[in-house]
Amino acid sequence: MSRLKDAFSGFEFKDGSFLSSRAKSKEEQERYGPHMKRLPKSTVPEYLTLTKYQKFCWKVMGPVVERRGVEDEQLKMNLLQAHMKIRVEEYIAYVWMTTIFAAIGGIIGAIALSLILSPILGILAYIVAVATLVFTPLATYFGLRYNPVSKANRRGKKIDDKLADAMSFIASMASANINIDMIFKELAKQPLYGEVCEEAKWITRDTEILGMDILNALDRASDRCPSDNFREFLQGVVTTSTSGGQLKPYFKSKMEEYQDERKLQVQQNMETLGMLAESFVTVVVAFPLFLVVIMAIMSLMGGMGGGNTIPFLYAVVGLMIPGSQAGFIFIIWLVNQD
Repeated sequence: MSRLKDAFSGFEFKDGSFLSSRAKSKEEQERYGPHMKRLPKSTVPEYLTLTKYQKFCWKVMGPVVERRGVEDEQLKMNLLQAHMKIRVEEYIAYVWMTTIFAAIGGIIGAIALSLILSPILGILAYIVAVATLVFTPLATYFGLRYNPVSKANRRGKKIDDKLADAMSFIASMASANINIDMIFKELAKQPLYGEVCEEAKWITRDTEILGMDILNALDRASDRCPSDNFREFLQGVVTTSTSGGQLKPYFKSKMEEYQDERKLQVQQNMETLGMLAESFVTVVVAFPLFLVVIMAIMSLMGGMGGGNTIPFLYAVVGLMIPGSQAGFIFIIWLVNQD
């Protein structure tokens, strides 16, 4: 335990420079490393954690995947961008095994549907059974293959939602002459910034655990970032630093840019909500009311039999109005997910 040292005690900070080691001689350098690093809590991301089912899939299908030498660079990048803590080979084994189970379930479902529905639907029951047999494994395979892309897109949107606030934090830290690696290290401790904090954790891991310099870590982070805006920002940091530019003006300009974009997005969301409110009044409130009144008048005038009108009114009040309200609630939820 005497050789276990704090990761931050071996560094000093100088204005206008990156971290430099205090070790002066070769003997001191050998004494310092290799050694364990003790990082503050929540500054590095969690590592691979497979579920029991994924472990089972890898145990069964893993040898097949390794023997076939399956490589998919695009899937690897999608898994990194989605922060799905699983290797490409393990995920492919998971997809294949799940597809096999889905195919077995499709066969059982097709047989059950053909036996149950054939007396009712006739030949149509066999068409439904064949469609179930074919569609179930195909939908499972392509759904699992697209899942990392979908998660990466959601992460990118979450990063964009918090980017303006994170830029304010970064610009404030830079105005106090804090080095860029320490800025991202502190950003990694701020869960308030959501997925931006997660990206900062991976950057901190690259610098503190893997021994990369901050510029290479930022360049690597830009390659795996699912957000175009944050990727552009990281690439700008690397370009500005390597070209000898100043980062303070760059951080300030990006902060103002993202804040303006956020104001524009909020304004667009408000206009969309206003349009939805007008549509709600027209479709959900006014139209069913007019429909009920008109049908009641037509029934009194003898245009429709009272026995035929009452079930239709029940359908309007019991199905149409609640269904349209649920639809508008879902649309508003989609617009205001953040």
